[in-house]
Amino acid sequence: MPEIIDGNLIAKQIHAELKAKLEKFGGKRKPCVAFIRVGEDPASVSYVKKKARVAQEIGIDSRLHLLPESVSQGELENIIDTLNADDCVDAILIQAPLPKHLSEREAFNRVRPDKDVDGFSCANLGLLCQEDSSAFVACTPAGILEMIKRSGVETSGKRAVIIGRSIIVGKPLALLLSKRGVDATVTVCHSKSENLGQVCSQADILIAAVGRPATVTADMVKEGACVIDVGINRVPCASTKTGYKLVGDVDFEQVAPKCGKITPVPGGVGPMTVAMLMKNTVAAYERHMPESASK
Repeated sequence: MPEIIDGNLIAKQIHAELKAKLEKFGGKRKPCVAFIRVGEDPASVSYVKKKARVAQEIGIDSRLHLLPESVSQGELENIIDTLNADDCVDAILIQAPLPKHLSEREAFNRVRPDKDVDGFSCANLGLLCQEDSSAFVACTPAGILEMIKRSGVETSGKRAVIIGRSIIVGKPLALLLSKRGVDATVTVCHSKSENLGQVCSQADILIAAVGRPATVTADMVKEGACVIDVGINRVPCASTKTGYKLVGDVDFEQVAPKCGKITPVPGGVGPMTVAMLMKNTVAAYERHMPESASK
């Protein structure tokens, strides 16, 4: 049987570490993260509520800026500019996806780099490319690397295959896994990749981030591999109250017996994404309030 990498457990460990750190600071104010949510997308509402709840548990203040779905790009950027200029706000998170008439790229790049705890701005992505330790790294890739490290997965010289090339997961994760000190040999696959199954079957570490249920099947997985499932997909399920269940991009039942380690969905990568957002927020606070962090 494989080892199940418990994202909830690791995330709670990180929460406890951050809470203990903040209790030692004793600053004039608490860290503060500002959430910008546009519209009433149910998933976005749920995600922001969870992030705010975790922040409160750790000792981080949060503010919610709720904008109507009809908001213009200029109005959104005005809110971002206001938060950029607010010395009491350490971190800014724009909940994606945004409505189609808004440019996510322009919005992400508008956030001041030292408050960009999502790590999506060109400034922080550039710093990551340069292996600059000051970069805020996108929370899902950072959470995946943290899970790998804390679960004792060997990376140096190992072959890592990432399915998905998004700016949110695939691209920054490839940079993290290949950087000095991690030293994996990384292949990034996507919708145009040929012989996908064959490439995946050579991976010591396989990360699926495509947003399609059961994309990864047992024949695509090497015996003893570590499989990280980033996908969160709703599929119909008559036996649940909601009429659906959450599954990942990996056919868990078929794939798990071949793995050395595997993440579940839910309870795997998701909690780690939130934990790394909180870690980035505390890091931003330390930069803005160095006199508190030095105590």
